Amino acid sequence: MTRKPDLIVEIHRHSFDPWVQLSDWSSNAAASASFIGRVRPAAENGSSLEALELTHYSGLCEGLIRQDAERLLMAQGATRALVMHRVGRLLPTEVIVLVAVEADRRGPAQRCCMSLLEAIKHQAPFWKKEWRNGQGSWVSGNTPL
Repeated sequence: MTRKPDLIVEIHRHSFDPWVQLSDWSSNAAASASFIGRVRPAAENGSSLEALELTHYSGLCEGLIRQDAERLLMAQGATRALVMHRVGRLLPTEVIVLVAVEADRRGPAQRCCMSLLEAIKHQAPFWKKEWRNGQGSWVSGNTPL
């Protein structure tokens, strides 16, 4: 019987310190890769961003991220993953996402981390609204890689 990889998927309404989370989560794996994403200061059209508001389909969102993470960990030969994502109203430079992966080599850790981040970006049911000058508008698509 194959042991399931260690996996944590969390959606947060409040800010978190990614460095503390990584420190608490990490093990003595030979390799790890991580990505910390922050809210950009510019809106989709290039104007100054006041805030970014994220909503999600609770339960389904976490389940889809978990399914993608389990599949990618197995496919890439990685052993553990941590995914933390914010929802609610976020200001520019606030942490929006943390993805971390551990493996026995750097290649699987890096490939899995990147693939998992892209899966979250393009498949998880999150919706973004950009706020500029007190007006909100929904973001129509994802930003390019």
